[in-house]
Amino acid sequence: MADVSASDASAATRAPGRFRALVRREEIALVVLAALVGALSGLLVMGIGGAAQALHVFLFRLEPGAKLSGSQTLASPLLAFLPVAGGALLGLMLAWSAWRKSRPLIDPIEANALHGGRMSFRDGIVVVAQNLVSNGFGASVGLEAAYTQISAGLASRFGVAFEMRRGDMRTLVGCGAAAAIAAAFDAPLTGAFYAFELIIGTYSVVALAPVVAAALSGMFVSRLLSQGSHFIDMTAPATLPASAWPAALLLAALAAGLGILIMQGVTLVERGFRRTRLPAVMRPAVGGLLLGGLALLTPQVLSSGHGALEVRIDAAMSLSSLFVILALKALASAVSIGSGFRGGLFFASLFLGAMLGRIFATLAGPLLPGVEPVVFAVVGMSALATAIVGGPLTMTFLALEMTGDFPIAALVLLAAVATSLAVRRTFGYSFATWRFHLRGESIRSAHDIGWIRNLTVGRMMRRDLRTVPTDTSLKAFRRSFPLGSTQRVIAVDPASDAYAGIVLVPDAYADGLSDLDAPISTLLRFADATLRPSMNAREAMAVFDAAESEALAVVDGPETKRVVGLLTESHTLRRYSEELDLRRREATGTA
Repeated sequence: MADVSASDASAATRAPGRFRALVRREEIALVVLAALVGALSGLLVMGIGGAAQALHVFLFRLEPGAKLSGSQTLASPLLAFLPVAGGALLGLMLAWSAWRKSRPLIDPIEANALHGGRMSFRDGIVVVAQNLVSNGFGASVGLEAAYTQISAGLASRFGVAFEMRRGDMRTLVGCGAAAAIAAAFDAPLTGAFYAFELIIGTYSVVALAPVVAAALSGMFVSRLLSQGSHFIDMTAPATLPASAWPAALLLAALAAGLGILIMQGVTLVERGFRRTRLPAVMRPAVGGLLLGGLALLTPQVLSSGHGALEVRIDAAMSLSSLFVILALKALASAVSIGSGFRGGLFFASLFLGAMLGRIFATLAGPLLPGVEPVVFAVVGMSALATAIVGGPLTMTFLALEMTGDFPIAALVLLAAVATSLAVRRTFGYSFATWRFHLRGESIRSAHDIGWIRNLTVGRMMRRDLRTVPTDTSLKAFRRSFPLGSTQRVIAVDPASDAYAGIVLVPDAYADGLSDLDAPISTLLRFADATLRPSMNAREAMAVFDAAESEALAVVDGPETKRVVGLLTESHTLRRYSEELDLRRREATGTA
């Protein structure tokens, strides 16, 4: 984290002092800054999307305006090798990063969960380049990762320049992501709730105005620069039958299961590539070869799936065709992500969910009359996206803004909430947090837990302590530590200076201690209970509870066990409560 903040702080031009003070003091100034971030994010999104489309048109010989995944066949079978070329190019980019020993990239969720919103704008540029190569050469990944990474990185850069507080910095990063999604889908409500549910981790009245301002700004820029609407044309029935509601719950259960299967499938593909012992830089090319084979069957497995969704949302298709496209697209997405192509599953999950919904409606139609395929394509789209991406309200508003139909949105809300509950209870992760789990991070959302990790034993402990050798006599101990002078003294081994235990001063003056020449080693307590400087407050409290001690020694490590400080349970609780109260006041705008 120090590397991220230091690099950005040195590269970013600090805003003038009066403007920094204004943004820190006035909520309206923060809203204006969020709107500026949103407008710039909209420009970035349009630029990235235009670049990806230009690559598709040039490389795959498409007609101007045509979408790659909407193609029925490839212009030439040789074009199936383009994902291999893209994988090779991406491998060179990964090799260059490894040669430079670049630190791991930090995405907006991780930045807000662990680092108080601080992330690198240069990381965003790297992600955009890798995502463009992946998507542009046909990998089955979306551009949403690039959109949100570069926009959130830009927002964080502004936050560093204005020296914003931790809570405001996290909100501004959410503003960048909100604008990116709003611009990408022409859906400001979707963008705003994407920020609340997935990037900020909680909804607050204080964050509402800047997030909405950023989302609206991103949408307006998108509409100014875009030639067409982002809406999906569909004809929905005027009313929904009563049977649609239980059917939506059944579809939600299927979407939860399929979402978990896809997330696990990506992991299985990754493990399979590792078992082959192929160098990491070669895996995208091999994945591209597999993807090219799937593209020969249908080009609709390529890219994120925008064109395919527009074509297939209400087109007449046989049940077998729906199953084939669902299976091939799911496999293509797992191969693309698992082999190392850069991108996400946001739009792929929408496309897969639409196919699932249509399959469900086709099978359930004879049993539940009135279950329309087009309606359940939208329900399945939102439900599966909720399972993989997370954010039930985000996907509900996306359905509403795509269709403009409130009854369908209500049905989507039921399915999305049910899917979210099922995935959370059975699996516990979205795709992003599942990836964090595989890396060993305990992040379940963007909720701010970084302050807990920063509240370490090393920062809270006392260093001004006195120690005594374990061979000190009781008489000498009483002479050095009169009753009432202190509560406890740390004893150390006289030979190695390693921690041996704690002597409670009242114990040295207890009745019945007649042998004053006996060593104090007979009075030692908590010899096996110690803290380390790297422990956070929660870990320290667990040790306090297990040892049933009011204070514990802090040692440098399990081998040397040299004493570096002392920490009391009361001080730990007080500092934890103070930090927790500060986070609450930041959330309510009273900090």
